[in-house]
Amino acid sequence: MRKISLFLLLTSLFFSVQTYACTNFLVTRGASTDGSTMISYAADSHQLFGELYFYPRAHWKTGFMLEVYEWDTGKFLGKIEQPQLTYQVTGNMNEYQVAIGETTFGGINSINAKQHKTYQHQDGAVVDYGSLIYIALQRAKTAREAIQVMGDLVAKYGYYSSGESFSISDPNEVWILEMVGKGNAEKGAVWVAMKIPDGYISAHANQARIMTFPFQKKNDFSNLKQEVYHSADVISFARKQKLFSGKDKDFSFSDVYAPVDFGGARFCEIRVWSFFKSVNQEVRENKAYWNYSKGDVKHEAKFADGTKSSNHFASNRMPLWVKPDHKISVHDVMNFMRDHLENTELDMSKDIGAGQFANPYRWRGLTWKYKGQTYCNERATATQQTGFSFVAQARNWLPNPVGGIFWFGVDDAASSVYMPIGCAIKDAPSTLRHGNGSMIKWSENSAFWVFNQVSNWAYTRYDTIHAEIHEVQQALEKYYIRERKAIDKTAAELYKKDPQLAVDFVSEHSTNTANSLTYRWKEFYTYLFMKYMDGNIKKARNHRLLDNGQGKDIPMYPDQPGYGEAWYKRIVDETGDKFLMPEGAH
Repeated sequence: MRKISLFLLLTSLFFSVQTYACTNFLVTRGASTDGSTMISYAADSHQLFGELYFYPRAHWKTGFMLEVYEWDTGKFLGKIEQPQLTYQVTGNMNEYQVAIGETTFGGINSINAKQHKTYQHQDGAVVDYGSLIYIALQRAKTAREAIQVMGDLVAKYGYYSSGESFSISDPNEVWILEMVGKGNAEKGAVWVAMKIPDGYISAHANQARIMTFPFQKKNDFSNLKQEVYHSADVISFARKQKLFSGKDKDFSFSDVYAPVDFGGARFCEIRVWSFFKSVNQEVRENKAYWNYSKGDVKHEAKFADGTKSSNHFASNRMPLWVKPDHKISVHDVMNFMRDHLENTELDMSKDIGAGQFANPYRWRGLTWKYKGQTYCNERATATQQTGFSFVAQARNWLPNPVGGIFWFGVDDAASSVYMPIGCAIKDAPSTLRHGNGSMIKWSENSAFWVFNQVSNWAYTRYDTIHAEIHEVQQALEKYYIRERKAIDKTAAELYKKDPQLAVDFVSEHSTNTANSLTYRWKEFYTYLFMKYMDGNIKKARNHRLLDNGQGKDIPMYPDQPGYGEAWYKRIVDETGDKFLMPEGAH
């Protein structure tokens, strides 16, 4: 059975879907409360099914060729040579605590007009951004090795995707790598990777963010002092394609290969701003950054620091990384992933689009038209179309099977619960396993479908129902985090005696937690559905519905809160006396 499932997994390298609207937050050891590194990722797509990918450690015969399929579409791209040993991958984290996330930014529309039609997908390329992630995780023991693997793969086999930002972490370091395919101009991709300085945080959300960087004559992946890597032609290719002229020191990767515009700022950079402002006073108080994030991209003669903008690049952009005013915990990162632009002028729960019950979501498309004018919906961090999200936490003071925690959630991060999954578990829990349901196949015991039932029910009366979800969600996550201390202690002691005992222990805990949470959430849905059906609100205590005291399962008379004064005012303002009852009428 394992041979069959392994074959299916490896030869269907992700029959998944477009994730062109994702969010990543990056936290270094010195910026975290406990010295761990963390990266977060929301895989947002209207076609993506939330499940936990799993690849066991494996030995391969010399000459074995791995079939590669595009992650977004399932299209067969070709075969690549497989090394004799590949490492276990659980979700987006491997057995050495290396984790990778991504956001797609697309990049320039074309290298030049003649190549416009072929830029997005390089003819004959075998590796797309999705397979690049999971293949690299199977081959790398450190973040630096992952960067080397990814660069080598696209150089050797070509790059089928367009522009991509990658978050790459291990127990000691956090990196951002940005890559743009060359289309059919040349084989492969141009890319640059930068290490986030210890004590700092970074983020990316579908807009390239690396600007200037020190050009390296050589990529020495064994040199821990080297903090920038890039393709050798990252600048020369831009010159050849007449995308850049000027001095190398003025070259900006993102401004050349993915210039920021209104959409790049308003739909993408605003999510970075929202994270930064939560932990950094300078960003919070800098109105220029706020205006930029709303879409006011300036191209002035000088940058904010007074240096000349000789290439007319955007001049009011936010920094690639900032230093937080306080240390950040793993639960902080989870909650940052739930942001809806609350307490800003773009708070989606405050305008008429929120409906009667302050719903901070807008059904897609992202833009809409009225009387010939184009308008936009806001794109916040938390969104309804999330397939899965995670916070990958790596800890260098513990052995790898114990130190790596893949905090995993399915569906909308605002209403999901992040569950602790060990990076070296023996198999995916049944409720999260590949094949247990899909976007077009229902499964009663699939975590994705169970969590979708709860979140979609909440969208019908968000202000009230979500408050209950939030209460339970926060309590469970705090419990899991507290519990983890005891799990770590026991697992570390077992590891000293026999590493396999530690793996077995963490694996059993991860499986039990994931499955029991899914079944608990299933019961939670039935409670919420019964309580809030038909616009009424039944009385309850401790998430149990109350009867009327007669012992016949007849509920107490429910509350009927209606729509609230603010919404009634809107009705009267729009309809005037249409619904007005005469005095004395009942």
